[in-house]
Amino acid sequence: MSDFQDREGDAEYDRAYKETTPDILKAFGEFNNAVFAPEGREIPLKYRELMAYAVGLTTQCAYCIDAHSNAAVKAGATEGELAETAWTAAAIRAGGAFTHGRLGFKLSGAHDH
Repeated sequence: MSDFQDREGDAEYDRAYKETTPDILKAFGEFNNAVFAPEGREIPLKYRELMAYAVGLTTQCAYCIDAHSNAAVKAGATEGELAETAWTAAAIRAGGAFTHGRLGFKLSGAHDH
């Protein structure tokens, strides 16, 4: 994880959210809780957590990687499932670079030369 991440201490920086936009913070918390509710969803929690882990890997969010890999394991994910999720995220990220490379050729006009 990143050197700047502090699981216990970083929450104190929520103060700015609490003081300036408490309504949005509350709505976000409720939304997040609904998305990751243990029951009452079509997709089991383990798979939702693995999806969130994959997104965290793709966006390279240390907080998401930490939170959702741990939550996935708590929801029953195995080390193998974490590994396959990481490889899936890597394939999607690589695929994005490959296909956006085509955009580079198109915009640069390099294919016309």
